[in-house]
Amino acid sequence: MNDKTLKLLEFDRLRTRVAESALSGEAARRLAEEIPRTDPQEAGELKKLVAEFTEKLNDRGEEPRESFPDIGFILPKLAAEGMVLELDEAYALGAFINAAEALKGWFWGAVPGNKIRGAPAGLGEEPSPLAVLVSELPDCSPVSREIFRVLHKDGSLRDLPEFQEIRGRIRNLTGELEAAAARYTGNEETRRMLQSALPSQRDGRMVLAVKANFRGRIRGIVHEVSSTGQTLFVEPEAVVEKNNEILIETRRLDGEIRRVLRDMTGRIALRRLLLGELHEKVIRLETLRARARYSRETRGVFALDGDTDHRAFQPAGLVLRQARHPLLGSKAVPVDISMGGNTRTVIITGPNTGGKTVTLKIVGLFALMNQFGLALPAEEGTALPVFDGIYADIGDEQSLSQSLSTFSAHMTNIAAITGAVTERSLVLLDELGSGTDPEEGSAIAMAILDHLMEKQARVIATTHHGILKNYGYSREGVENASVEFDGRTLSPTYRLIMGIPGESRAVEIAARNGLCGTIVSAARAYLDEERSDVSALIAGLKRKHQELDAAAEAGKAEISRLREERRRADLKELRLRQKEIDLKAGGVGSLRLLLLSSRKTLENLVRELKEGELTRQKTLKVKEFLAGLEKSVAAEGESLEKERQGLAEERRRLDAEYAPEDAGAAVPAAFGPGTAVLAGEYRRRGRILRADKKGAWIVEIGSLRMSISEKDLIPLALSGEDQKPLIAPPDLSPENQARFELNLLGMRLEEALEALRRQIDAAALAGLHEFSVVHGKGDGVLQRGVHEFLKQQGLVADYYFSRPETGGFGRTEVVLKG
Repeated sequence: MNDKTLKLLEFDRLRTRVAESALSGEAARRLAEEIPRTDPQEAGELKKLVAEFTEKLNDRGEEPRESFPDIGFILPKLAAEGMVLELDEAYALGAFINAAEALKGWFWGAVPGNKIRGAPAGLGEEPSPLAVLVSELPDCSPVSREIFRVLHKDGSLRDLPEFQEIRGRIRNLTGELEAAAARYTGNEETRRMLQSALPSQRDGRMVLAVKANFRGRIRGIVHEVSSTGQTLFVEPEAVVEKNNEILIETRRLDGEIRRVLRDMTGRIALRRLLLGELHEKVIRLETLRARARYSRETRGVFALDGDTDHRAFQPAGLVLRQARHPLLGSKAVPVDISMGGNTRTVIITGPNTGGKTVTLKIVGLFALMNQFGLALPAEEGTALPVFDGIYADIGDEQSLSQSLSTFSAHMTNIAAITGAVTERSLVLLDELGSGTDPEEGSAIAMAILDHLMEKQARVIATTHHGILKNYGYSREGVENASVEFDGRTLSPTYRLIMGIPGESRAVEIAARNGLCGTIVSAARAYLDEERSDVSALIAGLKRKHQELDAAAEAGKAEISRLREERRRADLKELRLRQKEIDLKAGGVGSLRLLLLSSRKTLENLVRELKEGELTRQKTLKVKEFLAGLEKSVAAEGESLEKERQGLAEERRRLDAEYAPEDAGAAVPAAFGPGTAVLAGEYRRRGRILRADKKGAWIVEIGSLRMSISEKDLIPLALSGEDQKPLIAPPDLSPENQARFELNLLGMRLEEALEALRRQIDAAALAGLHEFSVVHGKGDGVLQRGVHEFLKQQGLVADYYFSRPETGGFGRTEVVLKG
């Protein structure tokens, strides 16, 4: 970051523009002396502060325009004992403090005139770095009040009580003096002796301009003689005493003013350390504000961290998007350049005046601006690493006084660069290998690039040597680029094209710049006879590049088509398997209904047997029948559940396999009215109608509407016909089957009500319209809880206690709606 590089890349001019945005001369001078940061953490923190200040300017609008007077030279004086500040120095201190308070108030969004004392109470637990910096500004408003107690807001001295008596005495004496002078100027006899009817002042004393030929006619003290000798400035004896009295009173007033200023200075000096802290932090803020104002005016963007792009969690490298040189104004042509991945070197070729050197300067200047905390005139996505050194060899620096030719000057600069670079350095080399024999120059250029690649530095070089174009293709980590040339207009377009080398087009440019046609024709003839095949190679490479791009696009389209066809086939197979499971589910449902009806029949049979002769053998036989039938249904349900789980797992596998390439992949829907969902433990297909109490939704399932907790709902994602969600079959596990008799004995109330809720859902799904609930009598808590719960259920048509012989008050019969 030496001065030579900063000047080559015109950073000194840009830094001056930034300094002109400061409202403080001290801040402007400090900016003019600052250089870009090389420590990544420092550069990042500076950029965050400026970015936040820029955002404040955009949000808050026009900031306070009060300038900050220079007070840096005043503060050391306060440390000297007996020091007395002059009026203008005291005024500068007061104005500085008031401007700081205005800046603080603007930052916190205060109404003008309100008093600000540090950060507001709502600053938050983790304030931003800029908010912390502003909140740390010390309160020096007592110093400002002390100063403006003595001075007016315009810096003039107030008429304090201490001064009023003396000033009154001076006014009276002045009146008497003017009356005495009037006796001379108003008397016809003495007036003809005067050169002017108006009195003059000499050394603070009133005198009369007396003609020299009347010398002695007016007695008094001669203070001065005009250069011509024709006029004497005489203080008449009658006014000498009055002049003396006025002089004495004036000295008394000066002494009183000095005493007041001395007392004021003493009180200010007690806060000199606080004033020093305020001065340092305000100047720091002003340097940030100047950067922010410049960034806002250029409408720039703050570059991403090229060392780590936090969005992609990988190095972004050096990327400039639509970068415009900030010093060219409206004439700037946007440039795109990318050095991502493993690319560490870019070789730019192309015609003269095509913009190669400007591209180098843009890259270098943008890197300096980024590390100086400035926004860049570019588009979003621009990224830059923080370099520990930026080195440039640009232009012709031949020197007759130092016996340096063009080539020698380049080699001297490059020798210094190669000895200083590291893997965090940026090197910009213009016309590498020029100024000497092309063959030897190319060899030296390639050796230099090899050395810089070994150092892992980032390098951008321009050249006209054809062999370096081949070097860009044959080396890993090196990429060719070119500035575009319009063959129709025979002029450069100043656009940079990555990946393709360019031709120099020297003959065309020479002809366009007025070279004699005969000479141009002769040059073309020489080229036709002896030119190498580099140009033809480049043209062929361009065609191949275009063909490969087209083939790659066609390949991508074909792969996408095949993946889509395979996805459709897999989904079709999946639907067929789903249909098979649905059919099986229907069969199991029928079997279940058979079980329920058989159980009811058998229970009736048992009831009849009770009236006749009841034996243990008959009872065991009935129970074995029921258990066997129930076991068969449970086994079939478990088998169906395994198939359903396997189908769901297959669907998830297909979603994971095709999701990356499927532009129409569904995104899980959020809950809301109209959302299709799978509801409850049995995953019945339904649709949300509206929100219910907190954490629940009213869901329509077929002709039923019920309130279901959000945790028991699964949103379905719809994205076209292929994304139509599969209907999940009911959960047929034994513990979730409907029962003719639900036994709640031994359960706590919460467990009992949850079991009863599952029983009602299962009975509704299975078509079981009546069942019994055994809750016992006890202290009646479970009984009352069950009845209260049934009262609130929309699916329950009626409920009542059982007959005495079947349980009485310890058992409740439940009837569901048909």
